[in-house]
Amino acid sequence: MLELFGTIVIGYLLGSVSFGVLVGHYYGVNPLKKGSKNPGATNVTRLMGPAAGRCVFIFDFLKGVCATGWPMLPFLNTVAPLQLAMIGCASAVVGHSYSMFLDFKGGKAVATVMGGLLFLMPPGTIVGAAIWYAIFRLTKYVSLASICFAVSLPLTAAFIPAYHNRILFVTALALFIILRHRVNIERLIKGTENHFKKKRS
Repeated sequence: MLELFGTIVIGYLLGSVSFGVLVGHYYGVNPLKKGSKNPGATNVTRLMGPAAGRCVFIFDFLKGVCATGWPMLPFLNTVAPLQLAMIGCASAVVGHSYSMFLDFKGGKAVATVMGGLLFLMPPGTIVGAAIWYAIFRLTKYVSLASICFAVSLPLTAAFIPAYHNRILFVTALALFIILRHRVNIERLIKGTENHFKKKRS
């Protein structure tokens, strides 16, 4: 029970740290009040340039890595490490999207999910990231690329027998990401979604 509680708390607190806001503070820009008003890497890139956006993406990715990975460290001898890792990942995703430090607002958790799956399902991160990049290059829609990344997760898990025990979990992550993009989906259907334009450094 203590391990479960610790995993949830550590994961949520890690996820709740908004590197978009911290980087924005360094640049003198509040991403919660400008652009899409989202503290994720995409809005930060638009507002502050690619260097700032890459920094935010990397740290958001690492939040998922740390929250998911620590219960699986062999020297800790945790009970049910795979299940705890899933709980840690989910907690970080919730923390990122509903941060206690941002009045329970936050980003859409794509980078954090990628980081978590680096431990739980490495092919999911690799295949999903490749799909994200291809769709983005073809369309310049970050939202569409992120939705396609989400859809790829359960398909990858279903295709590889070793990850069949993670299908329900990655399906839940995929649905969460898609729901976080529901406004973007509406704009994509209407043809009013913005193409990605980054600020030049």
